[in-house]
Amino acid sequence: MRILGIDLGSREVKIALMENKKVINTFKISTMSFYRDYCTYDEKIIVNLEKLKIKDVDIYVSTGYGRNNTDLNKFKAINEIKAHAYGAMYQTGLKDFILLDVGGQDVKIVKVEKGVITDLELNEKCAASCGRYLENMANVLEIHLDEMSKHYKDPVELNATCAVFSESELIGQIAKGVDIKRLCAGVNYSMYKRLRPMLTKFRGKKLVLVGGVSKNEAIEKYLVNDYDEIVKVSSPQFNGAIGSCYYGEKVNGGK
Repeated sequence: MRILGIDLGSREVKIALMENKKVINTFKISTMSFYRDYCTYDEKIIVNLEKLKIKDVDIYVSTGYGRNNTDLNKFKAINEIKAHAYGAMYQTGLKDFILLDVGGQDVKIVKVEKGVITDLELNEKCAASCGRYLENMANVLEIHLDEMSKHYKDPVELNATCAVFSESELIGQIAKGVDIKRLCAGVNYSMYKRLRPMLTKFRGKKLVLVGGVSKNEAIEKYLVNDYDEIVKVSSPQFNGAIGSCYYGEKVNGGK
C-alpha cells in the first residue's frame, strides 16, 4: 500500500511517500512553485502527480494551510495538529510526549497521552514567536540562520515583544558594538522567552521537537532545563507530511 502525504505550508510544500509502513521518499517545493508549476484548478486544486514523478498511489492525505483546497475526491484532509502528532508518534515510537512545532508562521504545542491528543496550545497571531522572526533577525545580522542558532551564551537583553520593534532594538544593540555572538544568543533567548509562557503547563516530560526551529541548537539548550528529555526526529521539517501518511496507513487497516 502506497500512501502520499502532502503538507501544504505557508512557505514550502512538504511531500512524503510511504510504502508498507516505511517512508520511501521525501522532498519539498516552494509554495509558489508548487501551485504555479504542479497544480491545475477546477474549483479545487488538482495536484499533477505526473509532474511530481509520483505514481501508483493508493491513499492520498493532505494537511497544512492549503489542505481544504486540494481535490477532496482524491485527498483526505486532516488538521495540522493530528498530522504532527501522528508524525511524531511514527518517528519516535512514543505514545506519551509533549510536541513542540515552531513553524514559519505559527506555534503548536500538543500533549499526547497513550497515543491520544489530550491538550494543546496554539499561537497563530504573533510573528515574534515563530520561525519567520529568526529568519528576519538573521538577515538583520547578515549571518546564516544555522550559524546564528549555535549561540546561546551570555545573550544580550532584547525585550521588545513585537517582531518589528525587535528588529529596531537589535539594530540599536549593533550600533553599541555588542559582540555578534551575544547578539545571536540574544535573538535565540528572546525566542525562548516567547515560547516559555506557552510551554508552562507542559513542562517536565519528554519534549519532541519538530519543524525547522528544531534545528536551533541554542533554543534546545534553553529547553533542557524544563524537560526530562528532549527528543529530536530524523526528519523534523517533513513531520506533518509523514504524519499524514501514517494517519492514512492507520485508518486504512494498518496496525
